[in-house]
This record gives sequence, structure tokens and C-alpha cells, in this order.
Amino acid sequence: MISPLLANVYLHEVLDVWWEREVRPRMSGRTSLVRYADDFVLLFEKEEDARRVEAVLSKRFEKYGLKLHPEKTRLIRFVRPCGPPPSGGAGGERTSFDLLGFTHFWGMSRKGNWVVMRKTMTARLSRTLKRISMWCSVNRHLPIKEQHTALSRKLRGHDAYYGITGNARALSLLRWLVRRIWQKWLNRRSWKTALTWARMNRLLGIFPLPPPRVVHSVYLSVKP
Repeated sequence: MISPLLANVYLHEVLDVWWEREVRPRMSGRTSLVRYADDFVLLFEKEEDARRVEAVLSKRFEKYGLKLHPEKTRLIRFVRPCGPPPSGGAGGERTSFDLLGFTHFWGMSRKGNWVVMRKTMTARLSRTLKRISMWCSVNRHLPIKEQHTALSRKLRGHDAYYGITGNARALSLLRWLVRRIWQKWLNRRSWKTALTWARMNRLLGIFPLPPPRVVHSVYLSVKP
């Protein structure tokens, strides 16, 4: 817990105070800073402002013995697409960025408007699947009921963070892949009897994995 605390304290002076006192007043357009611990995104209305800050940001960090991550630091044009998307797919400028485990991109709302949407980062999804596969491998000889309870708990825990509006597809994909992983390792419990998908589906009928759940819904938070 000490590292996030130190990051918050240190970066408050290095970045937050500097941004409010020296950077923001000098910008010609609207700007915003979003930071959580040592992850942050700078938003600019005008490209010239973004390039001015980009030129001095690394120097500001080096002054305090810090370095920006070379693979995570980039300047992108993230603007609302013009007009409706063509039939069969999204249109406009396809740009995205990652922050706090989510990929942020432009998508269509239920009312047909362009909005910023979020989905689970591919790297985070892969990491989750790797951990679940490892758990299933080590615990494949436990009773089915115990395995089902543990896997259900893991999926609900995943939803508690990643269960946001617009991310249902990634949550459903995780369930589908977890079923395949579970079947793979249950099938290796014994070489005598193969666990076919017909038998696996019957097992899932008795021990179903919890369905995807959107825990953090913008529609539930908006007052009618």
C-alpha cells in the first residue's frame, strides 16, 4: 500500500500543483487532468496546447528524478467522429487510449449519439485468463462444487471492477473463455473418461457460472 500513497503525495506536487498553477492558466483552450496514483491523462481542446505541454512534461518529471513510461506516453487525436457511422461498422477517426485497465474509444449510445465508451483492455483480459487457468490447473482435482464456487467468486470479483456500461461484450467473452478453460482442466483429471462438450454442458446446467453483471451502470445513476 505504500507505493500508491507515495505516488499520490509526490505527484500531487510534481504534477497536480504544477498543472493548476503554471500550465492551465497559460493554455488557450479548455484543458483537464485526470490522475489516479501514477496513471494520468491530459486532455486538451487545442492541439497546439497539447504539443506545448508535451515539450516540457518530460523535463518537469526529470527535474524530480522521475521518467515518463516510453510505451505508455503518447499524443493522440481523440475527437468525436463526424456524422453517423456507416452501416455495418463504426466510422470516424478510430483512436483509443488505455487507462486504469480500460480501453477508451468512441462508440454509439442507445440513442444513436457518439459517446466515449470503455472496454476491458486486452492485456488485462489475458492476465485474468492466465490466472484462472493456473488456478484450474492446480485445483482440478477439487470437488466440482468447490471449483464452481471459487470460479463464480472470481467472475463476480471481476465484474465488481470491469462491470461498467458498454463492457458487456468483454464480460460475456470472459465467461465463454472461462468455460473452455474449466473444461480443459477437468478433462485432464483422468485419462480414462473424456469430458466432452455434451457432458460439460450438462455439468454447466447443474453448476452454471454467474452471468455477466453491469455493476456500475450510467443508466441507473441518471435520474429520470
